[in-house]
Amino acid sequence: MAVRPKMRRRRRTKIIATLGPSSSSLEIMTRLFQAGADVFRLNFSHGTHEDHAARFAAIRELEEKFDRPIGILADVQGPKLRVGRFGGGRVHLQTGHMFRLDLNATPGNAQRVNLPHPEIIEAASIGSSLLLDDGKLRLRVVHKRSDALETEVVVGGPLSDRKGVNVPDVVLPIPALTVKDREDLEFAVSHGANYIGLSFVQRPEDVVEAKRLIDGRAWVMVKLEKPQALDNLEEILALTDAVMVARGDLGVELPPEEVPLAQKRIVRLSRALGKPVVVATQMLESMISAPAPTRAEASDVATAVFDGADAVMLSGETAAGQYPYEAVNMMDRIVARVEQDAGWRAMMDASRAPPEKNAADAIAAASAQVGHTIGAKAIVAFTASGSTALRVARERPESPIIGLTPHEATARLMAVVWGVHAVVVPDVHSMTEAVARAVRVTLTEGFADHGEEIVVSAGVPFGQAGTTNALRVATVK
Repeated sequence: MAVRPKMRRRRRTKIIATLGPSSSSLEIMTRLFQAGADVFRLNFSHGTHEDHAARFAAIRELEEKFDRPIGILADVQGPKLRVGRFGGGRVHLQTGHMFRLDLNATPGNAQRVNLPHPEIIEAASIGSSLLLDDGKLRLRVVHKRSDALETEVVVGGPLSDRKGVNVPDVVLPIPALTVKDREDLEFAVSHGANYIGLSFVQRPEDVVEAKRLIDGRAWVMVKLEKPQALDNLEEILALTDAVMVARGDLGVELPPEEVPLAQKRIVRLSRALGKPVVVATQMLESMISAPAPTRAEASDVATAVFDGADAVMLSGETAAGQYPYEAVNMMDRIVARVEQDAGWRAMMDASRAPPEKNAADAIAAASAQVGHTIGAKAIVAFTASGSTALRVARERPESPIIGLTPHEATARLMAVVWGVHAVVVPDVHSMTEAVARAVRVTLTEGFADHGEEIVVSAGVPFGQAGTTNALRVATVK
């Protein structure tokens, strides 16, 4: 019988690659996976359900070929706020001039345009800022009517049909999930998506609604892209399963100098709570059209790794770029090189959050400490729901983490979690059986040789989520 090729990453930080026109064939997906992609992202802002169904099937075929769990992130679009159309398709707004946004559907001109979102008009107030075309133009509200906003053009420039509108300093009474999003969400979950990327989150209630619809079938990954979400950050993080620092949209509504600080705050709080956190958008942006990144982009990726992010993400680089394979390969090289640096290890140790006062966190912290003391070749975490592996990963241990689970869905969820190499195994029913299984897997997956030691953490009785309460040291035989 042919032996399937082993696929083991030599780094802890995971890589997410977005699929699109440049990367939808099985051949290209295979190359991206071999280059280092651990999770594939499907962007439901683009493509049909038929397109995405083909990608789901190809990813699962790839998973079968390499006998490795692969996570799928389905990113729903969220509300898109846009101005209407202009009579000539395009106007130029002059700085200092007045410009009206109204509910009149008549094509606009240099003095006014339709804003088909009465919620914005209702929520805005005198002094509110409105950003148009990804923040290239800025307006300030100087007068408000029930059907229009009179604004002063603070930063002018060209404006064309259907350009986006951002309202950075107002909480909009708009749900995070549109009718299209709800249809896309159900489609994605029914096709086996492991994470749902939730856009336009402003309030904790947005997360509650998404989790109600998903009903435990996938993890919610909140995309933090609005300043209003940062105002409710602790409450949102407490509710979500995972987090994405969506720096592109966040950078439109926040001043550029604030974005790096927001990123560090989000990563720090997510790590303290043990919630997987992804840093995304424009990480290797120049590789959309160039075979190598800028030095600043390489430093940007390195910063996310030094901060202890669980994963870094490629968007247009792999979805629509000319060099999708090279982008993943470069990301893999940067991450691996940073993790070889002594300063990175020191940062992981210095930024480790103290364990919570419960048995599960105590066992996870002890696993990392014992692993360090004895030089364990791996920490093996038996995890039904993923919680034990998450707790161990929160410690950012020196030893690699092997997550053993009887559930394929849990193994796929672990694809985004820092340092976890997930393996699907049959149920075990005793600690003796668990240790024997851990030894076998550690040996066959290439983490340890005969005579070397591993740490095993588990919950007794087995099969019950959240019962991590046992730790053993075992010698591989």
